[in-house]
Parts: sequence; C-alpha cells; structure tokens
Amino acid sequence: MTLAYRSTGAFAERLDPRVKLLFQAVFAAVALAHTTPVGLATLTLVVAAVFLGAATSPVRVLREFRYLFPFLVGGPAFAALTLGPPWVVPGDAVAPALASYRVFLVLCVSAAYVRTTPVRESRAAIQWLVPGRVGQFLGMGVAFVFRFLPVLQADLRSIRDAMAARLGDERSLTDRMELVGAAGLSRAFSRADTFSLALRARCFAWNPTLPRLAVSSADAPAVFLTAALLVWGGI
Repeated sequence: MTLAYRSTGAFAERLDPRVKLLFQAVFAAVALAHTTPVGLATLTLVVAAVFLGAATSPVRVLREFRYLFPFLVGGPAFAALTLGPPWVVPGDAVAPALASYRVFLVLCVSAAYVRTTPVRESRAAIQWLVPGRVGQFLGMGVAFVFRFLPVLQADLRSIRDAMAARLGDERSLTDRMELVGAAGLSRAFSRADTFSLALRARCFAWNPTLPRLAVSSADAPAVFLTAALLVWGGI
C-alpha cells in the first residue's frame, strides 16, 4: 500500500498542518546539529513518539523507503574503502553512517506528515506561508505531487507484478530495467494526459476555496515538543 493520507483517527490528524510543518523543519535542523550517536538515539525516540501519534507503522515506512537503502548504505561502505592496504577502514564509515541515519530519521518524520495530512490542508498551509502567486504555484505543485506520485508507484508495482506472472523476473537485470522503464514512462505519459483532462473537466483554478486553518489546544503537545527540540538543539 502506497504511503498516503488515510484517515484512521490518529492524534496527529487533528493537528494544524502549519504546526506539523514547523515541527519537521525544527527536527531537520536539530538532526543537523546533533550528529553524535547519543543525539541521534534521542531523535530516534522522538521519531518513535511521532509514529505513535500518527498511528503509522514503522514496518510500512521501511517498506516504502526500501529503494533508498542502497544509497544510504552505499555511502558509508564506499567511504570505508581505500586504494591500498588495509583496503577497508571501518572508522572512516562512522561519520557517513551517522549522516545516512540522520537522513533516514528526517524521512520518517516526513512520512508521518504525509500519512496524517490531507493534500488540501498541505496546500492551504503552503499558501499561508508563501502568499501571492508564488505560494499558489508552490501549493499547486505539492498537491499535484501528493496525488500523482502514489498513482505512478501503483503503476510500477502492477508492471512488476505482471512481469513476474510472465516469468519476467528470470530475465537479466538490464532487460528488466528496460521493460519496467519503457512501460513506466508510457504509463506516466498516459496518466499525465488523463490528469490534465481531469483538471480541465473540474475547471481547475489557481485560487480554490481551501480549508480554514486554526491552531487549537490539540496542537499544544506538538508545539511543546517543537519548543523542546529548539532548546535542546540550541537553535
């Protein structure tokens, strides 16, 4: 199942999207400031609290980000290699490994946001933050990505499943990449045409009526946690 907004009654769904965006920004800044194992372990506990409040399964998040793992793991592994004896220096991989884990934690917080925030609320928050035509353009872009990307992911999965059903997984890696890439691009262009037609049919406007945003008492725990991160991070 693609990671996307789905109402489950989680606590984080009642929060103002602006508060959640502020928390993400502060979390990322603190993750950049605290790169020690102790600091990242503390941020891991924060991520666990975020998952709990967002009713988001860590296993599902890991499954969604599995294609990024080769890049997150490859950097530290490459940094540990040398051109001469002893060929591998494990100590050189420590800093890149901590950096990769820091990126992973930021992605986890972003996944919780996507899972608990409707697309319209995200667009309203961005247009509130960036007024004018620029904010409308950015909000529209975010809304398009949130709606279009899950569809493309589902198409790629269906293409892979169809290949596996026809024993396509027995082909070489190059052949499989060519088939999935060609079919995926064809499906993406077709989806784009359908998406464009749907926008015209619904009289797409630059200034739609967006949901009214308001900070309430339900946002107090998130605001308190954001403030605590600011104090701890020394920002």
